[in-house]
Amino acid sequence: MISFRRSSLSGARLLPLLVAGTTAFTTGCGNSAIVSSNLPLERVVVYRNGIAYFERGGKVDESTVRFKMKEAAVGDFLATLAVMEKGGSSVRAAAFPIKSPDDVPQCDPNPQPVQRKRRRNDDEDDAPRLRTCSEEERRHIREVVLELDGEEHDLQLGYVTEAPVWRPSYRLVVEGNGQASMQAWGIVQNLSGEDWKDIKLSLVAGAPLAFEATLGTPVIPTRPTVTDEGEVIAAVPRSETTLANAPEPPRPAAPVSVPQAESAPEPDYDGAEDESDAPNSKDKKMDVAGQAARRGPAGSASAGGFGSGMGRAKSATAAKPMAPPPPPPRAPVAPSGPRDLRSLAAISATGGVTRYDLPVRVTIPDKSATMVMLLSKKIPGDAAFLFAPDGGVPDSYSHPFRVVRFVNKSGGTLEKGPIAVFDRGAFLGQGMVDPLPDGATATVPFALDRSIALDRSTKTDELGERVQKIENAQLTIERDSATQTIYRIRNGANTSAKVLVKHPRISGSRLEKAPATTEDNVGTGSALVPYDLGPNAEGELVVDERVSIQRIEGWTTAIADSAIRGLLANPAVDAATKTALTEAWKLRTEIVHLNDVEGELRTGLYEISNQTEETRRSLRAIEKNKLADKLRAQLTKRVEELSHKSEELGKKQVETQAKLAELNVRFRDLLRSVKYVAPVTTKPTNGAAFDKSRT
Repeated sequence: MISFRRSSLSGARLLPLLVAGTTAFTTGCGNSAIVSSNLPLERVVVYRNGIAYFERGGKVDESTVRFKMKEAAVGDFLATLAVMEKGGSSVRAAAFPIKSPDDVPQCDPNPQPVQRKRRRNDDEDDAPRLRTCSEEERRHIREVVLELDGEEHDLQLGYVTEAPVWRPSYRLVVEGNGQASMQAWGIVQNLSGEDWKDIKLSLVAGAPLAFEATLGTPVIPTRPTVTDEGEVIAAVPRSETTLANAPEPPRPAAPVSVPQAESAPEPDYDGAEDESDAPNSKDKKMDVAGQAARRGPAGSASAGGFGSGMGRAKSATAAKPMAPPPPPPRAPVAPSGPRDLRSLAAISATGGVTRYDLPVRVTIPDKSATMVMLLSKKIPGDAAFLFAPDGGVPDSYSHPFRVVRFVNKSGGTLEKGPIAVFDRGAFLGQGMVDPLPDGATATVPFALDRSIALDRSTKTDELGERVQKIENAQLTIERDSATQTIYRIRNGANTSAKVLVKHPRISGSRLEKAPATTEDNVGTGSALVPYDLGPNAEGELVVDERVSIQRIEGWTTAIADSAIRGLLANPAVDAATKTALTEAWKLRTEIVHLNDVEGELRTGLYEISNQTEETRRSLRAIEKNKLADKLRAQLTKRVEELSHKSEELGKKQVETQAKLAELNVRFRDLLRSVKYVAPVTTKPTNGAAFDKSRT
């Protein structure tokens, strides 16, 4: 006899409850139930990963508590069973039957009528038939028995088994002025095989790690096989030949004696051959340590020496003992059991897992679905437009979606589920809410709006220059590779529109001068950039993304000059660095000027060389013409003038190059004394603030 008590919830607020697809209540512990018992069911906690936690409790006056369950559920039941005894006594053991591979079928699950065969002797009996399986045997039902000590028990136990996931469903009513009303419902399906009568129901918005256990299935690990195949000589030994030698001459001083013939030691045939029962190392070697790791501590194979003798009397050797497997990994110390299973659930609720506990008891018949309201409250929310091209909606590349935006102020995580959107009593559409943590904002599309049109174009450039490092007279600068995306938006409606552009972000880039309310979503690789547009208006939204690139730059380029002047204007740079750079930059100005002068001289010399060569070709052309004496004299004079001018320019070029070499040496000496590394700053993602020392 089992008696039980249940505590009632006083002052609990009744939530709306919907029951869909209700079937007749099952009575007793049906054989089709996943887990059933005569111990009353008190609490069910449904998760989002295909499992549910069941809690049973009551006062027991017998010495056993019996559970009936499907064979596939035995492993999960044994792996998660937790028992609390309030009366001071305890549970001795949990016994359950197992099937052996050698078991002979005791019954026939699908009996067929046996037809009598013709025999020679009519008085012969028919062959024996198996009995028909019972309903429990046919459904593979197993019974687990908890053995108790003492006479009175106040038990409370919990276990986990498979169950359909609960699914959320949301309703959002847009009220205007940035406010909305939200309702969250949870749909629970009972396929456990028994009615959940007057239970406490909890829904958890999370999926804890859970696996299918097979503790109820016997496991016999494979052991290494050791055989004795005797010893066989694989090849016939070759004989040895001794060549004849001349006899040694007799020694005269030595007495003559007749030596005794020495007999060679006879082989001991009783134990001449050594036999080993060790397996062949090439064919029989097994990874015992690997098997032990796969089987776990309970399945480690034992390896020891085998008995010697093997039927030999004298010199038979014992088999070599196999190396013992490495010790199994130490099992983690099991935590002590909780004093109250319900308090354990309360602790889990504070560990970042959202849990909905219904304040009133509910009844969910077997093979039925129940829809319960989880929350109903006012939250920040409004309607807007979202430009987010989707391959499944071709028109979305030119027109935005109508969306609803709301902030999750429920105090917990909202699971993924459908949402129905209403505005002023009218149904606007449906969307899908992704998992939304507390305090996060969701933007859910529910329709496509063709009153607003968009197109986009891009352009790239390199902008800005900053000194990154000066070391060993080498200049490293940093520039921004800027990619600007221009969205041209036109509103054809008579009302203003707030458009959100879902802009795909460039990896590693930062947004430059983006609107303050831009949402840069790192996890999705996109940014929501807002743009307000008046009625029947047109505008452009420019999204500027910058990626910093570094390279070594020459000291005489215009980019280097701009970067150094920006560094000298930075008040954060120390005085010694500024002094050295200022003096070096004066030399750099002279060097740049002399480089220009030397370039002009080089160009002039090149032109004079070309003119001289052209004049000499003309002289060679009129060399034998006696009537061109006057022209020959003019050309000869021109060659002399060009040679004189070339000598002057060459002299100036040499002087300029010598001065340049001197200035370059002084410039390099000054730069070697300068060492500067730009401070590391965190790049802002919305362009609202930047380190002034880097601009």
